[in-house]
Amino acid sequence: MSEPNWTLARKRHALMERARIMQSIRSFFVDRGYLEVETPHRIPTNAPEPHIDAVTSGSWALHTSPELAMKRLLAAGYEQLFQICRVWRDAERGQYHLPEFTLLEWYRAGIDYHALMTECMELLFVLVPEGKLRRKGRTIDLTMPWEKMTVAEAFAMYASTDLDEALATDRFEEILTAEVEPNLGIDRPTFLIEYPASMAALARLKPEDARVSERFELYIDGLELANAFSELTDPHEQRSRFEADEETRRRVGKTAYPLPEKFLNEMVTMPEAAGIALGLDRLVMILTDVEKIDDVVTFTPDEL
Repeated sequence: MSEPNWTLARKRHALMERARIMQSIRSFFVDRGYLEVETPHRIPTNAPEPHIDAVTSGSWALHTSPELAMKRLLAAGYEQLFQICRVWRDAERGQYHLPEFTLLEWYRAGIDYHALMTECMELLFVLVPEGKLRRKGRTIDLTMPWEKMTVAEAFAMYASTDLDEALATDRFEEILTAEVEPNLGIDRPTFLIEYPASMAALARLKPEDARVSERFELYIDGLELANAFSELTDPHEQRSRFEADEETRRRVGKTAYPLPEKFLNEMVTMPEAAGIALGLDRLVMILTDVEKIDDVVTFTPDEL
């Protein structure tokens, strides 16, 4: 007698919880007046981020994020948007990584990144109304407000070198991942804020201190769940940053990407806004207390 696929069968509880979580997330945003949108997965070009590589699809690519398309909607007058979609990033595989994964992104006009921190807290409280999260035998307190720590403070507290030295030696990502991240969000969630200006990506610089950007990442139990910022709305500054990122990619031998000209052209009508990308697979991992991303998706690439 044939046996069922036990690898799939044992995921039943996690997949049922995943479905419940997705439904609750949709309700959260719809109740707040957000419009759910769908944007194309196959696009002419992605934002040329130095550390993210796209999966090619003919002469185009699969999107690494719906960010550019959603910001074009913001520029066209859509004030509150959210999307749950699959995204692709080449050569990403590990305990917490898949080359194809699910993102929740939302954007809202007229706010900055502080308001997004509040919405993150409110969303998690809807998903965990008791305000206590069990993880690896410990309790993580979700009571608001959550901890806020600047990148400089985190390096001073947890890293073997300070932030300036890490940047100067091009070891920021290495030290952040190995030494800083495992200490964040252990007893309560942590917002890691004020990333260096050189890592602003598409974020606005802080008006009172242009050395840092209005960007945060959310950590729970040492795991990065979300990346968010007050949006840069200056098309000339954005073009300059994209050109610098593209030059960095060329210098290290990575594939060059054409600039997203339609996005840059439409930035002139983009309002002040903030946006966030939250990894849904990782969120389900945290909420179901599992250790591998494999256990909260139906199939990994290895299982196909």
